[in-house]
Amino acid sequence: MVFNSATFGVFLLLVFFAYWFLFRKSLRLQNFFLVVVSYIFYGWWDWRFLGLIAISSLFDFFIGMGIENAQTQARKKILLVTTLVLNLGLLGFFKYFNFFADSLVALFGSMGIQIDGPAFRILLPVGISFYTFQELSYTIDIYRGKLKATRDPVAFFAFVSFFPQLVAGPIERAKNLLPQFYEPRTFSRGIAVTGLRLMLWGFFKKVVIADRLAKFVDPVYLDPASFDGSSIVLAAVFFHIQVYCDFSGYSDIARGCARLFGFELMKNFDRPIYASSLRDFWRRWHISLTSWFKDYLYVPLGGSHKGVTRALRNIILVFLVSGLWHGAQWSFVIWGLLQGTMMCVEFLLSPKIKLPKIGGFILVTLFTIYTLIFFRAGTFENIAIIHQKIFSSWESVSTLGHNLLQVYGSALFVTILLLVTALFLLADRYQERVAGALYKTNRPVRWAFYYAVLILILLLGVNDNAPNFVYFQF
Repeated sequence: MVFNSATFGVFLLLVFFAYWFLFRKSLRLQNFFLVVVSYIFYGWWDWRFLGLIAISSLFDFFIGMGIENAQTQARKKILLVTTLVLNLGLLGFFKYFNFFADSLVALFGSMGIQIDGPAFRILLPVGISFYTFQELSYTIDIYRGKLKATRDPVAFFAFVSFFPQLVAGPIERAKNLLPQFYEPRTFSRGIAVTGLRLMLWGFFKKVVIADRLAKFVDPVYLDPASFDGSSIVLAAVFFHIQVYCDFSGYSDIARGCARLFGFELMKNFDRPIYASSLRDFWRRWHISLTSWFKDYLYVPLGGSHKGVTRALRNIILVFLVSGLWHGAQWSFVIWGLLQGTMMCVEFLLSPKIKLPKIGGFILVTLFTIYTLIFFRAGTFENIAIIHQKIFSSWESVSTLGHNLLQVYGSALFVTILLLVTALFLLADRYQERVAGALYKTNRPVRWAFYYAVLILILLLGVNDNAPNFVYFQF
């Protein structure tokens, strides 16, 4: 079940009314109901993986209490290592078994030794990377003494499986989200309205901008040999905007949906495409993941407090792990290595060289667009073709226009799409000012704006056979 589907609309409506009208007098029933509907939501993809998330949740529930009750530090460490091995083992098996098996076959093949790969393929459970990291933050924080273990299994299961953010985040910390399941919740019309507004904005970003840009991006990356350099460069620029609008759109919908049920999720994006340094970019992009790696990997490794060499090593390691987290492909590893290398360069040069913000913005944007080629292309063959085309095969502007028209049908539609995208990026840059000005207007003006956005979604959005959210594959 995906957010941009009629099925989810019906599901959300039924859950909302049952939650507030049937179970509003009992906090425990509300939490239990959220567990049930979250499992229905997750099982809509593949019910066979419900057992996986249930067993994982049950295991970490007891491990958390075990760590808190342990009398010695050694026993606490044993329990922590146990949960790390189980959770990362499950993640590694389901996400990376095929990757390493195929890599091993290819390695032996390169040496002239033919071996057969496994006869079966492992299916990747949707959202496993997200809820695994969420559970790990819970047990690690208990081990560090920053969090008390919960004795309420219903609240814990609801925390792990909460459907608005289950399959693509934000990756919530237990200290933020779990206490919200203990507190009585009453319906607030004002909060619900802000939630619906966030969802509307998220759907606009997803179906109008991201999915429309994907119509051009996907064919180019699927068969780059059929396109010239200008089309490939435009597809790279489009994908930079697409992946931002797609994933931040999901996060907005998730946050807005959570507000409908009285919960507040963390902000996952803060206008990263306007960052003026790579470090600034990663403070703004997928905040829940980057802060997770900082707190649970970078800092424990020593951060930047144990010398320059160790700091550079830690940066490279974090980004290599981040690349693997994003996908079981060597192209993601290269993407992570490129990001980590440039972060090291910036780490070394930033104290000595101060770029103006506009210069930093241009460099970061160009670097991000380029590295996203590795993120999106998938295979080394496609990556090689893309580079060859970019540096040798440019055709006329009319060819580029022809390719656009083949996808979007008319010059008018292309113009409207680019104009809407440009206006969105401008509004996104000044979102606080735009939101503040909107909130100060009277109700008819506000509702006219909401209806205008809704009409744009219906007219320009990809509403039939819409693609999944990009980060569902991670």
